Amino acid sequence: MTSRAAVRAAYDTVAADYAALLPDASFESPEDVALIDRFLDLLPSGARVLDAGCGAGRMLHLMRERRPDLRLVGLDLSPQMIGLARAGCPFADLAVGDLADVPLPDGSVAGVLAWYSVIHAGTDELDLIADEFARVSTAGGLVLLGFQSGRGTRRIDRAYGHDVSLDAVLHDPREVAAAFAARGFAVLDQRERLARGGEPHPQGFVLARREVSLLGPTAAAGG
Repeated sequence: MTSRAAVRAAYDTVAADYAALLPDASFESPEDVALIDRFLDLLPSGARVLDAGCGAGRMLHLMRERRPDLRLVGLDLSPQMIGLARAGCPFADLAVGDLADVPLPDGSVAGVLAWYSVIHAGTDELDLIADEFARVSTAGGLVLLGFQSGRGTRRIDRAYGHDVSLDAVLHDPREVAAAFAARGFAVLDQRERLARGGEPHPQGFVLARREVSLLGPTAAAGG
């Protein structure tokens, strides 16, 4: 399993080429974008939303385009990725940080988008990330995760044309959904779609909402 330090170093190395290859959401399938739109449509007006693993900011731009009223926060492990995001997303509050140790207060966001940002997280680390997403989510807060579906890992060599290697972890959507259900989330959507184009694996998605009754009183998102 690739260490966090190695993942950070790898994405620092490939950041510029990654951003050039994936500048926006045009690679996503219509089904993928429709699920993101559903997530966004369920958010209240003016909600504070975390793009957890924002990279260079392509999903921040999508969310800004779809819901300009949202208050967007971006977090990424790679300082180089955050540098690119800061240059391209002046509308967002951005920080370098670890998804297993999110630098935000309890109950401070109404939504968390983790779009292919858990693909290097093993089961134990995914549990830590789920803990953090639950902690920072306000009552009724939403999470949407996208990831590569399956079991085990695959080795990525020469990532984005650079001499770096990474382990990509496959996750079963049922197990991801169960992890969030165990932390007080109601699963609204759990699905897998077949691989398309050059995708080597099916893709998995989980949309869930933090149950108000399990949370108790909490501050309004961003309040």
